[in-house]
Amino acid sequence: MVPQFMSRDEVRNVDRVAIAQYGLPGVVLMENAARGCFDWLSELGVSGRVVICAGRGNNGGDGFVIARHLENAGCDVKVLLFAELSSVTGDAAVNLNVLRKSGTPLRCFDSANVDAAEIRAELNGAGWIVDALLGTGTRGKLREPFVTVISEMNACPARKLAIDLPSGLDCDSGCPVDESNPLAVRADFTATFVAQKLGFRNEASREFTGEIRVIDIGVPRVMFSD
Repeated sequence: MVPQFMSRDEVRNVDRVAIAQYGLPGVVLMENAARGCFDWLSELGVSGRVVICAGRGNNGGDGFVIARHLENAGCDVKVLLFAELSSVTGDAAVNLNVLRKSGTPLRCFDSANVDAAEIRAELNGAGWIVDALLGTGTRGKLREPFVTVISEMNACPARKLAIDLPSGLDCDSGCPVDESNPLAVRADFTATFVAQKLGFRNEASREFTGEIRVIDIGVPRVMFSD
């Protein structure tokens, strides 16, 4: 049986074992995870312009896949990438290349010289924002561009879906990772993968996660047998 709550290390180990021991390609796990997020967005009645705020890692890769499914469903989608194109690698790069070849609207922000007014303009009028910036590995002090983009996302009245966990929230404690600047995305909904994160047991995390749904990414159930 899948545990109800899993730590950062336990969640990472699920991916590692599924890929290394069971031969499930990471890009398939990413597709399954993102498709589950898209399905939930559809249930929630996603409408209006959808802005996906993505980082360079697998969380961003999930966002790229979600963008593809939303666009296929006829939604007005734009991806904001807060990283250099060349810094996106692995499974995330596979899905970023699909978006670029498909002509999906995409804007890259220079992480060293981010402008709050430009981010605000991109988010203005959005019906939904998808938080695909940072994943479970985030620790320590938040740096730019994430301080600025998370602040602007929180100021925007659009409904927000966080992917796996709200960016800036610590996976294991359920508190913002940066104690000196307790900033994290304040999501209306969080689509988390495999199991709830250990930090979600902390009642204080609810002001950031909103409603939580666990998304099945298709790993074999036998992995969780004693």
